[in-house]
Amino acid sequence: MNNRLKVLRAELNWSQAELAERLGVSRQTVNALETGRYDPSLPLAFKIARVFEQPIESIFSEQERSHGS
Repeated sequence: MNNRLKVLRAELNWSQAELAERLGVSRQTVNALETGRYDPSLPLAFKIARVFEQPIESIFSEQERSHGS
């Protein structure tokens, strides 16, 4: 799953630790989300959408599976 977390966080000048605190998760979780190593649970995705005041669809998008890139 692709996401715009890093861009949205940068627009607000928030560190990963600041975003983590707002979401109630660890900074390592924010880093894993931003780098695509971890997809959020549905409740966490809703919380992220609320924090950024944007619809989930504008933050997360399905990743196209490409083979042999």
